[in-house]
Amino acid sequence: MDERVWLAEEFVGNRSHLRGVAYRMLGSLSEADDAVQEAWIRLDRTDTSTVENLGEWLTTVVARVCLDMLRSRGSRREGPLVTHSEPAAVGEPGIDPEEEAVLADSVGLALLVVLDTLTPAERLAFVLHDMFAVPYDEIAPVVGRAPAAARQLASRARRRVQGTAAVPDADLSRQREVVEAFLSASRTGDFDALLAVLDPDVVLRSDPGAVPPGFSRETRGANAVLKRALIGARHARISQPALVDGTVGLVIAPRGRLLRVLTFTIAGSKIAEMEVIAAPERLRRLHLAVLEG
Repeated sequence: MDERVWLAEEFVGNRSHLRGVAYRMLGSLSEADDAVQEAWIRLDRTDTSTVENLGEWLTTVVARVCLDMLRSRGSRREGPLVTHSEPAAVGEPGIDPEEEAVLADSVGLALLVVLDTLTPAERLAFVLHDMFAVPYDEIAPVVGRAPAAARQLASRARRRVQGTAAVPDADLSRQREVVEAFLSASRTGDFDALLAVLDPDVVLRSDPGAVPPGFSRETRGANAVLKRALIGARHARISQPALVDGTVGLVIAPRGRLLRVLTFTIAGSKIAEMEVIAAPERLRRLHLAVLEG
């Protein structure tokens, strides 16, 4: 068999894995596909006669490409990493927004948002080790550290991802139950279920960018807040529970890009206060973490 044809077949066999690595690193399917495409270009230009494990080699290449992309995001957001076309043998159709939405949901939007708060090296070490079981001695050369330092990067990232609750577990469970009931009722437009979780005197406060036309930044009373919740039902469909500064809240992050955060004050089994945070400077100050289970 022609070597180039063999390489193309091996690449196709590893594509799903490589795409998964790149997506968790970058949080964007288009950028992930750019990274995978760049890996094919490098493979096509490399003498692989000394490569013992092609899958591991490709994973390392994709990881390096993603690391470079993450590091350059501050100065380059306008275009893809590469503009070459892949050979027909390994090509695929354009990106389907629905496909990306399904992939993001399978990974967990809240996780993508939290990963975005890590440094590039932390993110790479955590994704490769904790999600894809890559040994630290293989991660170390990619991040330019010793294996022990790569372990520390992953450990630090893991603590950030898991977060620390600011309330006891029992209170956290109660908060989560109420917030998830609110989210479920908002998604389905269930009037009675929404009223059941709202305190009659509930107060909703919103940043300027999160206020629908004709509404005040502060809304009081269950019926008035109910109308706001139903208007925002489209956002509820892309919301997920997360730890927000140690308590249960909701993150709204289409395709993993943080748009809004909802925080809650819960009294008993009712929501007494809600706040919609949309201002970028406020979002950057929040400590977000993934809820376990």
